Amino acid sequence: MAAARHEFGEHGGVNLSIEASTTFTVLTATMLPGIFRGEHGPLSREDGSESGGCYLYGRHFNPTVFTFGRFLAALEGTEAAYATASGMAAISCALLQLCDVGDRIVSANTVYGGTFALLKDYLPRKAGIETRFVPLGDHAAIAAALDQTAAKVLYVESLANPTLEVADIPALAEIAHAAGAKLVVDNTFAPVILSPAMHGADVVVHSVTKFISGGSDIIAGAVCGSQEFVTQLMDLHTGSIMLLGPTMDPKVAHELTLRLPHLGLRIREHGRRALAYAERLEALGVAVGYPGLPSHPSHELLERLATPVYGAGGVLTVDLGSIERANRFMEILQNEHRFGFMAVSLGYFETLMSASGSSTSSELSPEEQVAAGISPGLVRISVGLTGHLEQRLDQLEDAIVRSAVG
Repeated sequence: MAAARHEFGEHGGVNLSIEASTTFTVLTATMLPGIFRGEHGPLSREDGSESGGCYLYGRHFNPTVFTFGRFLAALEGTEAAYATASGMAAISCALLQLCDVGDRIVSANTVYGGTFALLKDYLPRKAGIETRFVPLGDHAAIAAALDQTAAKVLYVESLANPTLEVADIPALAEIAHAAGAKLVVDNTFAPVILSPAMHGADVVVHSVTKFISGGSDIIAGAVCGSQEFVTQLMDLHTGSIMLLGPTMDPKVAHELTLRLPHLGLRIREHGRRALAYAERLEALGVAVGYPGLPSHPSHELLERLATPVYGAGGVLTVDLGSIERANRFMEILQNEHRFGFMAVSLGYFETLMSASGSSTSSELSPEEQVAAGISPGLVRISVGLTGHLEQRLDQLEDAIVRSAVG
């Protein structure tokens, strides 16, 4: 497991310095070939077979990005991590590193639309990698699919997007490992709330764009796993991150290191407000989905797996029955109450609202949406941090009541 530590700036500053160089010099001419051969790198090996502190080129390793990766590894409880230019880059590179042409993946059928398109449409055409989709909670079907396909990877989201079904990560890890597969978990919705690697996940991916960043101003991703796996990702000859080149800018990595220290505080407040919204909506008789509610099917599982002090996440759903009512609801909240914005993404300090079926899950066909539990009137709400809570609750109730009058 990577150790969290404070990295001081070049001249003793309390913050990490930005290493903006794209290429790095060496003290002796023989050192450079050794770096290309993998004999020297950012970290030294305990057995002395590799010396540390050696960098080659910014697409391979950058000191600022490398340090940010160490922070993320400490956050997720993994040996190592490396940051990428987007969440989809992290997912794509991780899967391509784990699979070869002709390999198979088993995935939960409720995942982010971009991930679904990658698995269903892109990888089969471009890489010869097929995916079988199975309901997240049907462990028998997952085990059968892994056995029938001899899959290399089981892919799930810790909190499914957008239904917020919780993955039973310990059980899924046991099923995957028994079948000889790796468990890859997207933990974008639940940083600090859930620690998939602690429960048996082999690889954890993030869209850092969301809660970790918190500002809706940076696109970024990360892959967290063993030191061996991260080294494979950065290999000069076969590494998916190294060769496909989704490099994070060191200035972005530096900016993100300044946001990590207050991630826990933000997550707690997102969760506190989300629970208050969910409780008010449930009291109004609205079909609300939030795993912090005792009525949610995944409530007990989340309580068992989660770190208690951080709540149940900052995202909830409201099923308003039709896309027409869903649109009225969001328009009232944005245009009249200034409650939040009709926009995709999540983790922002302002509330973001979208009808999942026609936006972030639109890559799924109508039939696939039904199978995934996504109805036309389902609104995903990423709860923000601004405004007086009681005023926000009143605005939410007003929009619910008025949106019902067509």
